Amino acid sequence: MIKRQDRKVNRLKRHKRVRVHVAGTSHTVASASTVGLKAKGNGVAQAQEVGKAIAAKAKAAGITSVVFDRGGFLYHGRIKALADAAREAGLEF
Repeated sequence: MIKRQDRKVNRLKRHKRVRVHVAGTSHTVASASTVGLKAKGNGVAQAQEVGKAIAAKAKAAGITSVVFDRGGFLYHGRIKALADAAREAGLEF
């Protein structure tokens, strides 16, 4: 039981540490989810589709440069797949 608590506490500490350095507006300009896209496949494939969708929506709104807040989660797996797909679609981080 304590391990789960520690992981959550550690994630929140990472999130606070990252938020100190993240600068930009706090407005949501583009959002996407696997439910709206009806994405198929595993988590990494779904994250890639979401990243492409977010990049397309942002570019349609005239935005090319964004700030990526990973929310304290480690930068690997689905988080990395989403960010890489958004970069490939033309967003600058």
